[in-house]
Amino acid sequence: MRKHNLKQRARLWVSEQLDQMRLHLSRPDALIHLALLGLLTGLLAGGLIVLFRVVVEQTQAGFLPGGLSENYEGLAPWLRFLLPIAGALFIIWFFYHFAKGTTVLGVSYVMERMAYHQGYLTLRALLLQFVGATVAIISGHSVGREGPHILLGAATGSLLGQYLSLPNNSIRTLLGCGTAAGIAASFNTPLAGVIFSLEVVMMEYSLASFIPVILSAVTATGVSILVFGDTPAFEIPTLVMGSLSDIPIVLVLGLIVGAVAALFIFMMRITAERSMNRPFWQRILIAGLLLGVCATVVPQVMGIGYDTVNSALLGEIGLGVLLLVLVAKFLATIASLGLGIPGGNIGPLLFLGACLGSLTGQVVTTLFHHDTLDVGFYALLGMGAMMGATLQAPLAALTAMMELTRSPQIIMPGMLVIVVASLTASEVFRQQSLFLTLLRAIGKDFDTNPVMLALRRVGVASVMHKRFARPDRLLSRGKAHELLKAEPDWLLIQGDDGPISLMQAVDLVRYLQIEVDLPDDEEVDLLAIPAHRMDSKPIYLQATLHEAMALFQRGAEALYVERMTAPGIKRVYGILTRDLVETAYKI
Repeated sequence: MRKHNLKQRARLWVSEQLDQMRLHLSRPDALIHLALLGLLTGLLAGGLIVLFRVVVEQTQAGFLPGGLSENYEGLAPWLRFLLPIAGALFIIWFFYHFAKGTTVLGVSYVMERMAYHQGYLTLRALLLQFVGATVAIISGHSVGREGPHILLGAATGSLLGQYLSLPNNSIRTLLGCGTAAGIAASFNTPLAGVIFSLEVVMMEYSLASFIPVILSAVTATGVSILVFGDTPAFEIPTLVMGSLSDIPIVLVLGLIVGAVAALFIFMMRITAERSMNRPFWQRILIAGLLLGVCATVVPQVMGIGYDTVNSALLGEIGLGVLLLVLVAKFLATIASLGLGIPGGNIGPLLFLGACLGSLTGQVVTTLFHHDTLDVGFYALLGMGAMMGATLQAPLAALTAMMELTRSPQIIMPGMLVIVVASLTASEVFRQQSLFLTLLRAIGKDFDTNPVMLALRRVGVASVMHKRFARPDRLLSRGKAHELLKAEPDWLLIQGDDGPISLMQAVDLVRYLQIEVDLPDDEEVDLLAIPAHRMDSKPIYLQATLHEAMALFQRGAEALYVERMTAPGIKRVYGILTRDLVETAYKI
């Protein structure tokens, strides 16, 4: 019996501590707790991403010629044709049995869940992404691993927050932590992961999000290095700009990449919009057939293509082959991603950028006999420019270039080419970020209103009124006096099925002072005495101020904050009014 009581006390203590943590995490400045959770997210996400890479790379090495993970060029043409089709058929079968309507994955799905569902990702989406992207990459589809890494990391953070029943503002931060972990573990570039998460997905820079996101990215990078070593994703030689006379070439490269990025975004939007009404199985099968045809002629389009990127960086691909590979990869990527193959787009973008940069460098060398020009240097600039312009994430692209080369000399030309390419795509050709474009193609949007973002950073528990009482509608005058001894600010009046109305305690005080002749056993009807009352609706303890404001805009007059502590038992934690929400934003 004593042992049972100790266990019961331990459970109560743990439950109370978790409640205190949830209340603390609803604040926008809960740095210590968020930092620890960010570190845990990085550890879990890094482990899952490592598992993903091991499965993909070991499977590729097991059946591709020479045991090389991307040696699709060594396959016979008929195998290159059939492999993407076989992969498409497996994806169709798997999604038919397990997707339950979830077919849009990758970064766009993460952003959609952030915008419309408070960062709640599902275990189903995680499993679909893991299996779907694994099969897509192994079967040679023109997709990258970074998008799947981002979703796997984001889902890890989100599911951790949901498991602990954390407030939604904290779940959103953990999603950002997982996003950073995904990019960081892909390239061993923790800072690029942090910037990408804040710039593209969270779209905010604040201390409360910055510190946990950094810890998550560093931890995930550490896990990746522990398993795969510190070998960079690309073999990048020492690259420097020849002289300031190369600046015009950098500008021209930025214009070219910006134009190609705009065309890529446009083609992706058209493909996604026109194929959206087709059944999922038709889209995936068409993607497999198109990729098979491309791969039969140009095998370099298969898979992520990092081996081809390395060849472009080292200047090992001739002009004619480079042009052919560029066009084929462009079309193959549009077919794969535009039609819904569950993979990422950052890898193909880096491929296209490397080809464009190398192509520009070789053309300049041929036309102007520019013998001192380093083709690999322009291939790297093309990679950063293509990523920055297509994703409209210039800072993340520049940071990735700097971390990949570990050379500060790349910063100045890198900034120039990325800015020119980004402006060309957005201002000259009027194209938005690829992720936003794909979201809008499926009828979604990603609101970046600063008021909305500010309200989403704060949980309702951090601003709610805690000095309240929960009297029944009818109570005696004596009980009313007893109730007021605790000096509550608000009275949440109880009905048969729960709270029904809210009034200020001062109104009851005023009534009792006026009706001084009433005996102590006389009943007082709190819904009948003169007072300003507000109809009350529930809101969960996990909610953000943005969710509360949405309820007020739909007609709610007051909210009471509650959480289910046991089956059928709900605890009320506080009171929320519209004035409180607006005051919190103004502060």
